[in-house]
Amino acid sequence: QVELVESGGGLVEAGGSLMLSCVASGRTSSIASMAWFRQAPGKGREFVGRISRSGREENYAVSLAGRFTISRDNSKDTMYLHMNTLKPDDTGVYYCAAQGRGSGEYSYWGRGTAVTVSS
Repeated sequence: QVELVESGGGLVEAGGSLMLSCVASGRTSSIASMAWFRQAPGKGREFVGRISRSGREENYAVSLAGRFTISRDNSKDTMYLHMNTLKPDDTGVYYCAAQGRGSGEYSYWGRGTAVTVSS
C-alpha cells in the first residue's frame, strides 16, 4: 500500500506564494503519475494539475496554468505544488493523489492540507 501526506498549507496574503509538499511512503515503486486536487469551501473537488512518473510531463487546469507548478523528486518520494500570485479563490483544502501503475484511477489519496488566502 501507499500512504500520502501533504504539508505546507497555511495562511497567506493575496499575491503571495506557497509551496505544498506530498510525501509518499510504503510501496512507492507502484506509483505512476501524481496529481493535486483541491476543494474550496462549499464546492466540489477540482483538478489542479498532474505530473507523470518521470516528472517530464505536466498537465494543469487551464485556469491555473502559469500560476501553479508541479514538480516531483522521486529520490525523496515527494511531489510539490508551487503556487504563485495566490488569490482568495485559491482557498481550500489541497489533496495529493497518486495513480498506481497499470491503473487508470487515482488509487491513493492524502488527507489534505488547508490553504487560506486572505484579501
